[in-house]
Amino acid sequence: MTFELHPNTQLGPVKLKVSNLERSVTFYKEIIGFKILNKTDQKAELTADGKETLLILEEVPSGSVYRPGTTLGLYHVAILLPERSDLGLFLKQMIEKRIEIGSADHFVSEAIYLSDPDFNGLEIYRDRPRKGWTKVSSGDYTMVTERIDVEGLLESAGEDVWQGLPPKTKIGHIHLHVRDLKESRDFYKALGFDITVGNMTNVGMLFLAAGGYHHHIGVNIWAGPNALVRPKNAVGLAYYTVMLPNQVELTKLIEHLKAVGEKPVEQQNGVWIVQDPVGIEIHLTTE
Repeated sequence: MTFELHPNTQLGPVKLKVSNLERSVTFYKEIIGFKILNKTDQKAELTADGKETLLILEEVPSGSVYRPGTTLGLYHVAILLPERSDLGLFLKQMIEKRIEIGSADHFVSEAIYLSDPDFNGLEIYRDRPRKGWTKVSSGDYTMVTERIDVEGLLESAGEDVWQGLPPKTKIGHIHLHVRDLKESRDFYKALGFDITVGNMTNVGMLFLAAGGYHHHIGVNIWAGPNALVRPKNAVGLAYYTVMLPNQVELTKLIEHLKAVGEKPVEQQNGVWIVQDPVGIEIHLTTE
């Protein structure tokens, strides 16, 4: 049964489990540029615009910490900035604070990579205008990994000073370590996502999206065939959110998933939840 997500589908809040809440809140405020929306002894909700929760941090007492690329689950959460100048300002403050980063020009976007104190991967990026994205003969988007234009990014920042994440920041995509590309491809296609970059399976990677975006979901098998699912008391990804534009579209998705029946979808505290083939929790909501 073929199903396609509404083109205005986006990703919503992501919840991460951390080993030390105070340390992580400090990192996400001072280094990444979030603001605190709500906070308790065990949990913090972080925002860019002071209204909408983008990231939730929850402390896991004595939580196990794993090195990157050794388990299934999160590869990185990608935080999308609205303008190139915003990424330039972010890069400027990374240099000033001597933060170790990676970077890449992916043609459709420019990205900076780093990890939080618990090795949760992060990508901070900006998209190039969609009208300039191109596709190869297979229909896949043209995406590359080349040297980022550091000088151009810094020039775009001008003399401005980093003031934290701009209000229009959002969760752009999520990239996951999975067990099997075909298994994950079939699951996300059943969820309604389209394959946007399928010609990189030879390097163990696949991208999917809704509405013609370059990717909302990235999956890879780089953790290896014997990679394990993290235990519940480990740090890492607790869940991510797929947001439909309205209740009608959400209802269509839920009815489709129930009809397909391969993966049970259930409602908890007013939120519909489904799990991917390796147990990654996905919350299905409206904007």
